[in-house]
Amino acid sequence: MQKQVIEFAGEPVGIVIPDENRLKFIAVKFHVIDLDEQRFDSPDDVRLAISKLVASRKSAPVAHV
Repeated sequence: MQKQVIEFAGEPVGIVIPDENRLKFIAVKFHVIDLDEQRFDSPDDVRLAISKLVASRKSAPVAHV
């Protein structure tokens, strides 16, 4: 395993680095910071987690203050 750039919607959003026989995600964009330092089995698993995170934020109600 090697470090690898992770892109989402054509934009680099982080990297994965080998860690404990898995891949640790290092976020470089704020909108994926919730996944920072989480471990995944593959780059595709990271992209899936990002997709789910982005989708959940789009469907979450916005609080007006």
